[in-house]
Amino acid sequence: MKERLSVFTNGLFRENPVLIQLLGCCSVLAISVTMKGSLGMGAALTFVLVCSNFVISLLRKVIPDKVRIPCFIVVIATFVTLVEMVVEAFLPELYSALGVFLPLIVVNCIVLGRAEMFASSHGMFDSLLDGLGMGLGYTMVIVLMAAVRELVGNGTLFDIRIIPEGYQIGIISQTPGGFLVFGTAIAILVKVNEKRNKVYKPEMGCGNCGANCAECGKECKT
Repeated sequence: MKERLSVFTNGLFRENPVLIQLLGCCSVLAISVTMKGSLGMGAALTFVLVCSNFVISLLRKVIPDKVRIPCFIVVIATFVTLVEMVVEAFLPELYSALGVFLPLIVVNCIVLGRAEMFASSHGMFDSLLDGLGMGLGYTMVIVLMAAVRELVGNGTLFDIRIIPEGYQIGIISQTPGGFLVFGTAIAILVKVNEKRNKVYKPEMGCGNCGANCAECGKECKT
């Protein structure tokens, strides 16, 4: 039970895909201008992550190793297309706000990375928990960044005026502001982890093994 809870919470904190692994940053920087767009992007990516992880884990023993990446992309693209069609039909404003970043979930490093690093070698339930944890971790970061950028940059939250006009710092809602808020969040996290003496060492697969595959103990995927 504790191991499965750890699988879920890793994506939220210890292995947060955005702040720790620095994946999916393009959509975070681009979409985290408004709370509405950020919640929509987070929900869409979480749905795709959970569903694709589940299906890939289900099919992991029948997918040929040499074509696993194309197969993963086909599975992911299926769920992205489904999300895109639903959002376009029922939430046209959100569809317009997300723009190209909604279909680009297909090649999002977080989704493809979890399929390769986790779902392809773990059971269905654990893969589902991993996808949910990573998706919520992504959503948490993009929503918190959006709260800061929309409030400070536009003076609003969910398009409701909070700060009187003339007092907002407009650059925060622009591209430089996205990098500033993102960098500040990472700096705070690094400082907190240093005080807690916790350093994250990501698992990089076989990339760092070199010729010592026998010592690694893992089956290399080429």
